[in-house]
Amino acid sequence: MTMDRRDTDESPHPGILRKKGFEFGFDPEACAACAGRCCSGDPGRIWVSEGEIAKISRFLGIHPVDLVHTCLYRVDGRLSIREVPADDGFRCLFLESGRPARCAVYPVRPRQCRTFPFWDRYRGRGRLLAEECPGIRNPD
Repeated sequence: MTMDRRDTDESPHPGILRKKGFEFGFDPEACAACAGRCCSGDPGRIWVSEGEIAKISRFLGIHPVDLVHTCLYRVDGRLSIREVPADDGFRCLFLESGRPARCAVYPVRPRQCRTFPFWDRYRGRGRLLAEECPGIRNPD
């Protein structure tokens, strides 16, 4: 589940992604040994925009209306990808199990997914995030 490199800053360590304002780096190579912990666990929201819905539906070869009805649900006027029960709680509907876990819509995944782990909620919380994500580096 690597992030889009356009959303990161240059890092002095090859392969480690960094973003200004975050005390940690992220090694996308660690995803190969992970079961998709960033896409499973406690229930949450995976927000999608109209543009992302169009891209995902095109990628899957289904009509956007069908995607909305089968894969998304509405929360306070916004749309989120459905989650399904999993051993550790819930997982994104598009997360295919295995090691590594695989995202069925990876090339067109929503921005929220592309920018993980550089979310505002993790600023100053790198150590806590490192307990969940094996790709977090130097969380001081």
